[in-house]
Amino acid sequence: MALEITDSNFEEVVLKSDKPVLVDFWAEWCGPCRMVGPVVEELAKEYEGKAVIGKVDVDSNPEISVRFGIRNIPALLFFKNGEIVDKQIGAVPKSVLAEKLEKQL
Repeated sequence: MALEITDSNFEEVVLKSDKPVLVDFWAEWCGPCRMVGPVVEELAKEYEGKAVIGKVDVDSNPEISVRFGIRNIPALLFFKNGEIVDKQIGAVPKSVLAEKLEKQL
C-alpha cells in the first residue's frame, strides 16, 4: 500500500530515503487523481522493497505542495537521493510511471 506522506514526515520518508521515491500529489475532489490512485497502489505493491511509493493529499499538506510548486494535480514526482529526478503531471497509463520508476532503480 502506498504510504501516506505528510508535511511532518516528508523529509524522513522522501528526502532521506535510500531508495527511489515516487510521490503522488492528489486531492479527493480531483477526477484524474482518482484514475491514477489505483495505479499508484499497484506500483506500491510491485515495487515493495525496491522503491518507496507514497501519496500527498494537497488539501491536508499545503507546505509540501507549495515547496515543490504543485499547481496541477495529479502531479507525480520522482525523487532519488533527496532530489527530484523526474515528474509527470496529469493522468497517464501505468506503463509510463513504471518506466520512469525503473530508470531510477
